[in-house]
Amino acid sequence: MRTDRHPPIRPFLPPYLLERLAGSSDARQRDRAYRTLHDDRGFRARAGRIVRPDGSPRRGEPVRHVHSAHQTRDLPGERVRSEGAAASGDPAVDEAYRGLGATYALYWEAFQRHSLDDRGMALLATVHYGQEYENAFWDGQQMVFGDGDGELFNRFTIALDIIAHELTHGVIQHEAALVYADQAGALNESLADVFGSLVKQHRQGQDVESADWLIGEGLFTERVEGRALRSMAAPGTAYDDPLLGRDPQPGHMRDFVETRDDNGGVHINSGIPNRAFHLAAMTLGGHAWEEAGRVWYDTLVDERLARTSDFAAFAELTLDNAGRRFGTDGRVAHAVREAWRESGVLS
Repeated sequence: MRTDRHPPIRPFLPPYLLERLAGSSDARQRDRAYRTLHDDRGFRARAGRIVRPDGSPRRGEPVRHVHSAHQTRDLPGERVRSEGAAASGDPAVDEAYRGLGATYALYWEAFQRHSLDDRGMALLATVHYGQEYENAFWDGQQMVFGDGDGELFNRFTIALDIIAHELTHGVIQHEAALVYADQAGALNESLADVFGSLVKQHRQGQDVESADWLIGEGLFTERVEGRALRSMAAPGTAYDDPLLGRDPQPGHMRDFVETRDDNGGVHINSGIPNRAFHLAAMTLGGHAWEEAGRVWYDTLVDERLARTSDFAAFAELTLDNAGRRFGTDGRVAHAVREAWRESGVLS
């Protein structure tokens, strides 16, 4: 286990989308986007300065604490619900609480992982951060959720996979500690999407056919022409909106985007390994966390996975881990190889 002790924040909403809103002709939309971008950049210097409460001494049992910033920028804010307490009646508080629990449940029940660090660390979240803050992120210690603006974005606790995506950055931080730039950064984002989707599927008891494979479904209001922020099944098709633009994700290496923006395209090129996982899971069928998800988890915690790994290095390790767990000549190894081949990562 390697730990990134000084991780940058991992915002759910990519900067290029907020930057597009910052160029809007609507003054209110511009102001909200600028304030969110300013907050996101400021957290790079302030993240991780909280006193962490005791974690869970019992494997299989989470410890959750949800706070409210009450529209301020103070973290962690007032504690409003802790482990075992009744529902608060505040949708954001209760969604965050359930999301923390659902994420713990997937990692424990499918992979026998005891919280993000596998040592029972307390799961912390703050809701109602700032005024119309249009993002959510993991800051290295806790989750922070904005309420959105109600015009383009709903509250960021509304989608379970957003919560699980951001918490998975905490798992990555304590395991592979993938550098948050270029292909390693895109793998970081893809892994967060993969396990974010698996948490939602596990919570709802879905098999690969009934899952929607969307990330952030429900985040957009009805004013936005889009289903979600990303589609793992068909990268590049999640939204196409006059104001937000078109989903820029590629699904094949031939369309890989070379850019210096977005830390080298971490939220863009993650569509390629996302599609590879989806292809493998669909070929294998059943519950995605049982075979494809197991291979991806084994690879995430594999000490051979370097912090700067590119797509091909990760893909080769998934093949090796598929063989180790399910047999080198079996259907799982074949499905994984074909998925990476179809996405252009391996030949």
